[in-house]
Amino acid sequence: MEVITGGVTAAKGFKAAATAAGIKYKDRTDMAMIVSEVPAACAGTFTSNLVKAAPVKWDQEIVSEEECAQAVVINAGIANACTGTQGMEYCRKTAEAMERVTGIPAKQVLVASTGVIGMQLPMEKLVFGVEAMANKLSDSITSGKEAACAIMTTDTKSKEAAVTFEIDGKTVTVGGMCKGSGMIHPNMCTMLGFLTTDLCISKELLKEALCEDVKDTYNMISVDGDTSTNDTVLLLANGMAGNAKITKKDHNYQKFTEALNYVNTALARKMAGDGEGATALFETKVIHADTKEHAKLLAKSVICSSLTKAAIFGHDANWGRILCALGYSGAAFDPENMELYFQSKAGQIQIYKDGIATEYSEEDATKILSEEEVTVLADMKMGEAEATAWGCDLTYDYVKINADYRS
Repeated sequence: MEVITGGVTAAKGFKAAATAAGIKYKDRTDMAMIVSEVPAACAGTFTSNLVKAAPVKWDQEIVSEEECAQAVVINAGIANACTGTQGMEYCRKTAEAMERVTGIPAKQVLVASTGVIGMQLPMEKLVFGVEAMANKLSDSITSGKEAACAIMTTDTKSKEAAVTFEIDGKTVTVGGMCKGSGMIHPNMCTMLGFLTTDLCISKELLKEALCEDVKDTYNMISVDGDTSTNDTVLLLANGMAGNAKITKKDHNYQKFTEALNYVNTALARKMAGDGEGATALFETKVIHADTKEHAKLLAKSVICSSLTKAAIFGHDANWGRILCALGYSGAAFDPENMELYFQSKAGQIQIYKDGIATEYSEEDATKILSEEEVTVLADMKMGEAEATAWGCDLTYDYVKINADYRS
């Protein structure tokens, strides 16, 4: 597997475009489009929130009932959530506009929205955006980058990843882009993710690969504990790499799942590190837990702890908050028989062992915690299971951003 430059246009046969439709923002692009040259197998995972935005409902129907999809239209600024029957009509009109200008059947057009909940979309601007982007579609890396920038809301940077690997002498590519900065919490989070691959694979295995991988990637991140109404991850596979179709879980399927995991992990980490107001990516690794389920509970409990997140922001080695978060996770363990460490590019330091603090240097600990990526390592000394979760520090700016988000 080789990491390459690019995102949704890295795989063969995928094009993208972006435009400034003026939906909410006045000084930036706010719509993106992804199109496959040929119909593609599609899979998706969606928010666990009972309050689901209209685009989520639209996409769920297409993913479950249609054999393939060929395009995705995304807007930023307005979420099209809690918009009643009119919201579903917006989805239909967007897809129909796409059909008029590209010929792609409306039932093969997926849609996604992100932004303020409860506002109605300006449909004439959305249609204008579809028409403008249809004339700009390109398979260039630049077009993929522009699409990734257009879907941002409070994100401070665009998020892309891509890899290539070989199957039976054919080069296969998996690429993706996502957005997410706030309202991010495990069990699908305001994250949108779009993945493309030129692999030829059955729809059933594509769905299984995505659903399994989400559990260890996007569902292991949290910024603020809020699960959005709009969370969507879509995966399109158009088969243009020319490999023999994957219909069983053989070594070729394994290669694909490893590549998919790399891309999803990279994107998940980028979202967590770009949490609203964040200054650091906060990672928790749990090792030697008794079960995978308990390892996940423990890791997520730490990165979700507001007190721990605040301590990371203050570069304060307040390990008591970490131990407390582990203790209320719901997973049983012996606090008298475990170890805690801080890690970063500045080094590693043990801070807790077998029930008491170690004789660590506060100065060294602060130096380690001052890096842009900080890891808590928890060795539970119980078994061989492990899990990793990603979050960010909690800063003053998080409150400022969310206090006036609608304005």
